[in-house]
Amino acid sequence: MGNYTFDNTYNLSDEQLQQLDEAEELMLKGALGGAETILLAMLEADETCIPVLSNLGHLYGRHLSEFKTAVEYYDRVLALEPDNAWARDARRRYLRYLD
Repeated sequence: MGNYTFDNTYNLSDEQLQQLDEAEELMLKGALGGAETILLAMLEADETCIPVLSNLGHLYGRHLSEFKTAVEYYDRVLALEPDNAWARDARRRYLRYLD
């Protein structure tokens, strides 16, 4: 396993962790298309990967203002992990914009 300073709760591979790091770095740099490409490819490989779903929710909600899409990704997180407080709070934040 790589040298990561957090618990790898979801047992992600080194490759997945590297891809997530790269996508998050691209988001920080404003290269949103690149981040989206990486995350969607990761989702295609594993459609139940909570960190990927969460990052897509964050990308669409915070960076692209596509609130409906963000809520859909957070719904998927919560279907897999109903007690995920972070996803629940983020989902609630973006739902406000859909009324």
